Amino acid sequence: MNEEQRVRVTVDDRGVAEVAMVRSDKMNAIDAAMFRALVAAVDQLRNDARVRVVVLHGEGRAFCAGLDMGRFQQMGSGATSGTLGTDLLARTHGLANDAQQVAWGWRELPVPVIAAVHGVAFGGGLQIALGADIRCVHPDTKLAVMEIKWGLVPDMAGCVFLGELVRADVARELTFTGRVVSGVEAQQLGLATRVSDDPLAEARALAAQIAGMSPDAIRAGKRLLNGSSPMRAAEVLMAESVEQKALIGSPNQREAALAGLEKRAPVFR
Repeated sequence: MNEEQRVRVTVDDRGVAEVAMVRSDKMNAIDAAMFRALVAAVDQLRNDARVRVVVLHGEGRAFCAGLDMGRFQQMGSGATSGTLGTDLLARTHGLANDAQQVAWGWRELPVPVIAAVHGVAFGGGLQIALGADIRCVHPDTKLAVMEIKWGLVPDMAGCVFLGELVRADVARELTFTGRVVSGVEAQQLGLATRVSDDPLAEARALAAQIAGMSPDAIRAGKRLLNGSSPMRAAEVLMAESVEQKALIGSPNQREAALAGLEKRAPVFR
């Protein structure tokens, strides 16, 4: 266990790594400690030559409920800094900032990452799942680009992933409305790879299959597929940060956050 018991990392003798978010009492909501633990997990796996494939999942009732409510309370009170209290424009991890790395980091690992998604994957939780190469999702899972509810935009590499996975009009609809979709609809839209009544078992079986393939060919395949992305990742990641920095703490963003916390209709100006 590492970083305040937010994440557990294990690697078996086949080279299958498992990364489990273990803040189950909070539905694995992302607080500062969870951000740090996920980034540390990515760094640990990148430096472990044994690893051939990664399974990413959340313990308890959900994959990840998104950003911790405490952060939205801070925004409602007028906080203007990024999710971790840092400068969103600073590129701390190559193309990414601190917050983006918890999702973008899975893309940059040299081995495939399979997310097993159940319960909910909202906001930042969805972006973490989208950072995986493959998503096995329970049919009843609820997924949403939830940032609009809080007067924000996806800024954890979600705009890169959405641009790759779904049609442009679908990405716009999900981003503009924050609509919740089921695992079944997520597969139809392109957000989910497979639908399974036991997504973790499905992910583990797929990981075992991949671990039995040539590791050199698997890594080469991921490099090639990453390179074939139509998205200009560096530009989009920076644009996310620029837009989000302008939104955080603005009057309408504060009103959205307060209205969400107070469970009332917002009054925008």
